[in-house]
Amino acid sequence: MKNESAKVINKPLKAKKVPSFLVSISAVILGVLAGSVLILIIGKNPIVGFERLLFGAFSNKRRIGNTLSMSTQLILMGLSFSFAYKTGLFNIGGSGQMLMGGIVSTILGHYLPSSLPKPVYIVIVVIGALAIGGLWGLIAGFLKAKFNVHEVVSSIMLNWIAYWLVYDFIPRFVKDQAIAVKSKPLDFSRTLGLEWLRKATGMSTLNLGFLFAIIACIVIWFILEKTTLGFNLKAVGANKCCAEYAGLKIQKTIMISMAIAGALAGLAGLTYYCGYSNLMEMGKMPNEGFDGIAVALLGNCSPIGVFFAAIFFGALKMGKGSLAATGIPTELADTIIATIIYFTATSVIIASFWNKIYKKRYEKKKAKLEGEEKK
Repeated sequence: MKNESAKVINKPLKAKKVPSFLVSISAVILGVLAGSVLILIIGKNPIVGFERLLFGAFSNKRRIGNTLSMSTQLILMGLSFSFAYKTGLFNIGGSGQMLMGGIVSTILGHYLPSSLPKPVYIVIVVIGALAIGGLWGLIAGFLKAKFNVHEVVSSIMLNWIAYWLVYDFIPRFVKDQAIAVKSKPLDFSRTLGLEWLRKATGMSTLNLGFLFAIIACIVIWFILEKTTLGFNLKAVGANKCCAEYAGLKIQKTIMISMAIAGALAGLAGLTYYCGYSNLMEMGKMPNEGFDGIAVALLGNCSPIGVFFAAIFFGALKMGKGSLAATGIPTELADTIIATIIYFTATSVIIASFWNKIYKKRYEKKKAKLEGEEKK
């Protein structure tokens, strides 16, 4: 018994590192508390408000399906930003990449022969969306790698180029004769929707896009954690000078990273405009490009974190319509999201708070062990 206790005492005590998910959960809790305070200020019951939010997102099969469908684009856009961020790049061009994926998918949906089997058709539009999104991201990556043009500047520029290209392509190729500012709606057979899935979820908008998002999470996790490419990407993101000294090709890595990030955003365009919706509209820049940044930050830029953060944001967005019945402004859900983003952005402060708690626990345990050793 003495030998066993000696082993326990002599075993080195290690200070625990604060788990990243704890910071994200703290940000969510603080955001919800801030939302509760705002609801109380306007004279409403916060418990009722959050019950309505959950009701609007998860009360039946149809609402659950719509929530997952809404979350699909957020998952892909969060992955897009996260992947570039791992290489030290700030891909703010997700909206433009998403638009390009959407317009190419929409045009293919209208012009590909109707005799094509649906599996073949889906493969073609997926490849088209990935290719154009990847190309749009690659342009920003090329400008960064070859001419040191900051990716934020080039991405914003490409967002507006995509915006005006869509503005031109809709009336040129897929104009709806009834409504001039919209594209012709795609037939259900030309979307990512499946009849049996739609019926199983109470006629919701849930479609194959959600499956694509899950596959994308697995693939991105595998690339980042199990491949040489992923190691190189993270090495460049951690320290470009050290990575270059180690022999890594920085320019090539930057272009690959932005191309893959763009491809994910292009796929998000397909899932939104040919899945969640069935048409495109002129003069609209998708918010998902910027919401994806918030999803990535809340999910700590990890695929599994991004997945659950996107579901959470999707639930808030889908559930906010039910707040009207309680007299609470629907904009409150957006305020909660904004507050959570703010607390996530100040993660250094939250991490510092938890570090102090962990440090106190560590010192307490250390003092206890030292006391036992003296005895």
